[in-house]
Amino acid sequence: MKLTWLGHSCFKMESNGYTIILDPYEDGYVPGLAPVRETADAVFCSHEHSDHNGRETVTLKQDGVLSPFTITEIHTWHDDARGTKRGSNCIRIFDDGTYRAAHLGDLGCELEPEQIEALKGLDAVMIPVGGFYTIDAKQAKALIDQIEPRVTLPMHYRGEAFGYDVIGTLDEFTDLCDCVVEYAGNSIELNGEMLQQVAVLKLK
Repeated sequence: MKLTWLGHSCFKMESNGYTIILDPYEDGYVPGLAPVRETADAVFCSHEHSDHNGRETVTLKQDGVLSPFTITEIHTWHDDARGTKRGSNCIRIFDDGTYRAAHLGDLGCELEPEQIEALKGLDAVMIPVGGFYTIDAKQAKALIDQIEPRVTLPMHYRGEAFGYDVIGTLDEFTDLCDCVVEYAGNSIELNGEMLQQVAVLKLK
């Protein structure tokens, strides 16, 4: 399984010739980021905010490749007040038969014990760390400590030249973590030999 960070909370997930785009942002909605222009077999959005639901930025393939993924949905909240501030949020776990990866969307609440249990044993998790709209760096680290994924991919944070002013920076999260690996590009290929790590991908 190959995971490519396209900026903000948008990832491309590829396995066995099948491509999924997760949480594409609409044009002009995330400061400093280029428009998403991808071709994929499917698009999934965690919720209906413009920085996560830009389905029109993705061209869907017409060749009908069968999906290798089994998908599990966990319904959560975008805030700490049961959705009264920002609505609902959907976590999705993608299992291609070899690897399990979860995209947490704009998770903004603490998870129930059974939800935490469902997220244990992941090969990769894409997790928001910026706070304000989502869980913050400390909350993200606490969740990672509970579910213990092999690879943690931080998202939804502010960089030097991109992101929302009100959300936190990447180092607010990575400073709390032990094994941080910085990659030269924006993609990572999961394999069985990978050590537990926080994988920092770089936008192209």
